[in-house]
Amino acid sequence: MSGKRFALLAVAVLALASCRGGDGAAPQEGAGGIKVDFGVTKEPCPQPVDKSKGCIYLGTISDLTEGPFKTLAVPITDSQKAFWKRVNDKGGIGGYEVDVTKYVKDNKYNPQIHNQVYQEIKGNVLALTQTLGSPTTAAILPDLENSQMVSVPASWTSLWGFEEVVLESGANYCVESMNTVDYAVDKLGAKSVMAVHLAGDYGDDAAAGAKIAAEKRGVTFESVTTQTGQDNQAGAIDAVVSKKPDLVVITTGPTDAAVVIGQAAARGYKGKFIGTSPTWNQGLLKSPAAAAIKAMYLQSAPWKAWATESVGHTALRAGLPGVTPNDGYTAGWVWAYPLKAALEKAAANKDLTRAGVLTAVRQLTSVDYEGMLPSGAGNFSASPQDAAFRQTLIYKPDEAAPTGVSLVEEFFTGPTAKDFKFEKPCYQ
Repeated sequence: MSGKRFALLAVAVLALASCRGGDGAAPQEGAGGIKVDFGVTKEPCPQPVDKSKGCIYLGTISDLTEGPFKTLAVPITDSQKAFWKRVNDKGGIGGYEVDVTKYVKDNKYNPQIHNQVYQEIKGNVLALTQTLGSPTTAAILPDLENSQMVSVPASWTSLWGFEEVVLESGANYCVESMNTVDYAVDKLGAKSVMAVHLAGDYGDDAAAGAKIAAEKRGVTFESVTTQTGQDNQAGAIDAVVSKKPDLVVITTGPTDAAVVIGQAAARGYKGKFIGTSPTWNQGLLKSPAAAAIKAMYLQSAPWKAWATESVGHTALRAGLPGVTPNDGYTAGWVWAYPLKAALEKAAANKDLTRAGVLTAVRQLTSVDYEGMLPSGAGNFSASPQDAAFRQTLIYKPDEAAPTGVSLVEEFFTGPTAKDFKFEKPCYQ
């Protein structure tokens, strides 16, 4: 039984599921004697490698057209299509292939739209291979729990460590910002920290981690909330320029970050910005703020960039020939590994129902990320405290690098994250 949820609640959920098949469908016997309910068919996938195999349908809900993270979300989505194609090319899972192309929806980074499109596809998919955004995913979380639908977030809020149905990868925003502040204190001599961040699980979680680390390290801290939109950054810029913190931990979308960094620099700010991972896009090196970004910006990261030599990174590049490198591709690929592991475990258990996949998740003590994350990552059977992955990296802008950044600091855990006890999400 996973430590992510109180035992009584888990038992109650399982009892309910056994009565109603998770969400109203009675389990049936599928290929190879495997029990199935939602999103698994005896018929082959729409573009099968082997027409004799059935199909596991996975859903994707992402920011594909007009939201603030579309420059990351489109590569994430394309990368996951390539990831699962590789799985199919290698024989699929338990007599089935996996389809992630039929049920793809755009959330426009809007929680209401996210919930609406989720309702449209939820009866047709076994699990979600992507649900992009922290506040957007929070909008469907009660339904995910109720229907026992395992889902892969395209986000890193510390909330996910407390949710059984969510398969997170890498360090959360809270840990990332703790490590960022420790790095800035130890390597840059920072004595004052400001968090400039969006409201909601994304920005608030990063700001919470920065605050925890600032207090532990005895440096001053201020929090400044901003909102998306280039025209909405004046307050944040004024705060940076007037308070002059040594370090600004910035947690926004890339376009907003460019406005804040560029205009703060133009008005005389001389400190450092370190951006939480979704804040970066290599297009910033072609923006009007490029000179300021090269001089003042570092990026924290939950895993290594596109050009890294590992089995997983090599497979990623082979699976996406001819694309312009983007670490959205890297993220999409990494995020898919735990769901692959859960589906393989569920198939071995002869139970590819939603309840069966959730049971398989509870049995995962580690996930093979093929070198893209260090060993020990992907423990979904432990408590939030023991399962939390606490290593991050620091990159710097580098025009010569494929995704615009080169490595400054290898995987590390700062003293704040090392000692921190995860008893609830950081922002709560």
